[in-house]
Amino acid sequence: MQEHRSEKSIIQKLDLDGYVDQFKQFLAREKPVAMMGDINQHYRYIQALSKVQFPAPASVPNLDRELARIKKQAVLALDEIYAFVSMFSYFNTLNTVGFTEPLISWIQGIEIPEEIEEIIGYFTEEGEINPERDPDLFKLERAIKQNKIDIKETLYKLAHSSKLRDYLVDTQVHFNGGEETLLVRGGFNNAIKATVAARSPGGFFYIIPQSISHLKEKESALLSNREELIYRYCKEISAVFFKWERFLAFINKEYDRFDHYQARVSFARAKEYEFVLPSKHKRIKLQDFAHPAIENPVPITMDFSKQIMLVTGVNAGGKTMLLKSMLSAVYMSKYLLPFKCDVSKTEVGHYKSIEAVIDDPQSVKNDISTFAGRMQEFAKLFSKEDAIVGVDEIELGTDSDEAASLFRVMLDELRKKGISFIVTTHHKRLASLMASDDEVELIAALYDEERRMPTYTFLQGSIGKSYAFETAQRYGIPVSIVNRAKEVYGEDKDNLNELIEKSTSLEREMRMKIAKIDEELKAVERKKIKLETEEVKLQENHRKAIATLENRYNAATKKAREALKVKESTEGRRLLNIAHQRKDFKQKEIKAVDETPLKEGDKVKYRSHKGELLSLRGKDASIIVDGLKMRVPLSQLKRRGDTPQVKVKPKPKQARVSVERSGGAVSVKLLGMYADEAIDTVDKFLSDALVNGLSEVQIIHGTGGGVLSKLVGEYLKTHPKIYKFYRMPGNLGITVVEL
Repeated sequence: MQEHRSEKSIIQKLDLDGYVDQFKQFLAREKPVAMMGDINQHYRYIQALSKVQFPAPASVPNLDRELARIKKQAVLALDEIYAFVSMFSYFNTLNTVGFTEPLISWIQGIEIPEEIEEIIGYFTEEGEINPERDPDLFKLERAIKQNKIDIKETLYKLAHSSKLRDYLVDTQVHFNGGEETLLVRGGFNNAIKATVAARSPGGFFYIIPQSISHLKEKESALLSNREELIYRYCKEISAVFFKWERFLAFINKEYDRFDHYQARVSFARAKEYEFVLPSKHKRIKLQDFAHPAIENPVPITMDFSKQIMLVTGVNAGGKTMLLKSMLSAVYMSKYLLPFKCDVSKTEVGHYKSIEAVIDDPQSVKNDISTFAGRMQEFAKLFSKEDAIVGVDEIELGTDSDEAASLFRVMLDELRKKGISFIVTTHHKRLASLMASDDEVELIAALYDEERRMPTYTFLQGSIGKSYAFETAQRYGIPVSIVNRAKEVYGEDKDNLNELIEKSTSLEREMRMKIAKIDEELKAVERKKIKLETEEVKLQENHRKAIATLENRYNAATKKAREALKVKESTEGRRLLNIAHQRKDFKQKEIKAVDETPLKEGDKVKYRSHKGELLSLRGKDASIIVDGLKMRVPLSQLKRRGDTPQVKVKPKPKQARVSVERSGGAVSVKLLGMYADEAIDTVDKFLSDALVNGLSEVQIIHGTGGGVLSKLVGEYLKTHPKIYKFYRMPGNLGITVVEL
């Protein structure tokens, strides 16, 4: 009972009472909205029922009292029996509907016993015993019908007789208290003997003539006999019901279950609503949601995936309705009630209970203030878990600064119990206290500055202004009073509020960017771990491949030795010795590759970058990667696999480098050098020249095929310290460089 009152209270607080009343009109009988059992199973049955057309169930009263009487072997009345018969007949009808799974297995699994099936045939569609099944009842029905005709004809003759003409008000037969009567004026007893049945408001009399009294007595006797016959049927059927009492309880429960399903499907079809199955995630994501209490609503699109939603902004801008809409979506989804939304983009989490701290709890009778009442409601929340709570105007009833600190702490503690909150407030201090929390979602109700009207839309991630002065003016407060209020309020206070809003928004934006960078770093780290894992796998595969080849080699040489034992061959032993020598050479070669330390000029790999080793200094190394020099730990460098490690190096050409020095060299010769060697020499040469303060130097590259000349020119174009360069007049093999 208490749970039912609590459900009724939350329905009223969320303005869903009209919606629920409309839904209940589709039920075959009155019952609570909630369905017991597995909600996922209920959802599957509802979805299956939504795909077919089915007959509407008959209106049936609650039969719990009748089931209790059957257990005591009581005799049910005919209308009570027919209520059960209506349920039996409806399930028989459902067996003819083309259901799909899982409905077909459920409906076909309800087998009605033969004795019960026989009872169904006793009744007409009007709920009466069919007289054609019983000769005695048939005779009684015919006699009763004929007697009624006789009464009507007798009264008709009296109404048109001359002796009553002066006393009759009209010539109609009036039914009064279930009796056929004539309406006459006073003094009628001079013309006819009759019994007064009642008196009309106009002072006339409804009379029953004595001439039809014998017909009335006959009718009474016939009806009495009929009642006895009906009672006999009721007694026999009640005895059968007692035998099948458990089946009746089962069919009564299943009828309620199907009634829940069909009412939801019929309601959704009538309103063009959608069903949303609650998800396991504590999230409310609404797309184009419309609260059923609003006639022409602005569709709400909102994503609440954190534990606290703090709604601020313009007065009368829809903050309270947003709160009620979010909680309403949870309530309707929790009980699989359909509502208007874009179902493909809507997700509603499941919560154990729904609480709404909305109304002003102040009560003179109970001697309780607004704030004290709020504290009582919050105190109850500490005994709850896994709930969603809506709090409207949280700072109501006390000093806002003190309330901000108090509510901040209480909200922190309550959310540890798995409680989510949707809170509306105008208090900037509470918003600024909670804005830095990652589990707080800030929502601002927006205001149209040009039209001076709220838009009833919302912006996530910011704090909204209250627009109290604009709202007061919009609702009729004189402009002069509003302007004076602005002066009292002060420009500094207004600026402070704007700063709070901006700083809060900036802080949240910064936190979002930091979170994004952290996520990217984690992604890079995951890729690094993945690459390292793949490298280990490749090394292991390489080791296994070498071991496999070695095993195959050993097996082959073993067979060769066995063959040589059978047939001695000098040439065979010579080839076997050569094979052993090659095997030893390859093993030494592989070992030498693995153990050869890195040296300057080696092609290396640093993390995912390819580069070249420039120099070594202790445990550090200088490398160049994509033109960028950097110093890194030597332990993090690996020799690149694309560089052959054991090869016979060709004898380098003897390059003659003659550098004339005058403090720093003024010229350098590149004759006979390779391209890479020439560029490195020029780079070092220019660096020395710059250090020594030289303003002009010469690079001697010769003419030849012009390759060195072209490379030097391209390099000098990209050097940041070169003022200009040109070929020496009369000697194209020398380039003059001005620094």
